[in-house]
Amino acid sequence: MTVPPVSAPAALPDTTRARIQQEAARLFVQSGYHGVSMREVAEAVGVTKPALYHHYADKEALFLAMLEGTLAGLARLVAAANAQVGIRLQLDTLVYELLASAPEQRVGLQLAGELRHVSAERRGAFEREYRRVWIGGLSELFELAAARGELRADVVPAMLARAFLALTYPLVTGAPSSDPQGMGRALLAVFLDGATPR
Repeated sequence: MTVPPVSAPAALPDTTRARIQQEAARLFVQSGYHGVSMREVAEAVGVTKPALYHHYADKEALFLAMLEGTLAGLARLVAAANAQVGIRLQLDTLVYELLASAPEQRVGLQLAGELRHVSAERRGAFEREYRRVWIGGLSELFELAAARGELRADVVPAMLARAFLALTYPLVTGAPSSDPQGMGRALLAVFLDGATPR
């Protein structure tokens, strides 16, 4: 990975709202959705419960706000890739940015695992937005590359996007690799050039 970072870090500004989300994310990851109360979040942040409710109507709203922050981070990754020219550089940038934001991606995935606890309507709305921003953004990246003749024409671009996600999933799950950059290069080489000798 020789691409310099393109997107800014996903750190929230130092505001009460940002502190609420940071502490709540820590608590939700540690104890799960049902294991966290708004009182515990307020205590962790150092605000009163009424002050917490001033920012978020309820626990579900707070939880979804954190997931929306994760989704905004994914949108930045797609934008960073789209700012490059050519699918190889775009995917190199995407992998670099995934590695740079791996801790945040891990938290986002852990939070997403608790999404089943929110109302069906709000969960459905979030899942639609996730598919539009992340899956749709990647699919469009592959569609444009296919139209430029940079990818094989016998595989649907949406399938290439899903294969890319499946292959790069280990970059942001489980324990971090001892050589994340090397792992990223290897996964990208397998995706773009295959696993058989050339």
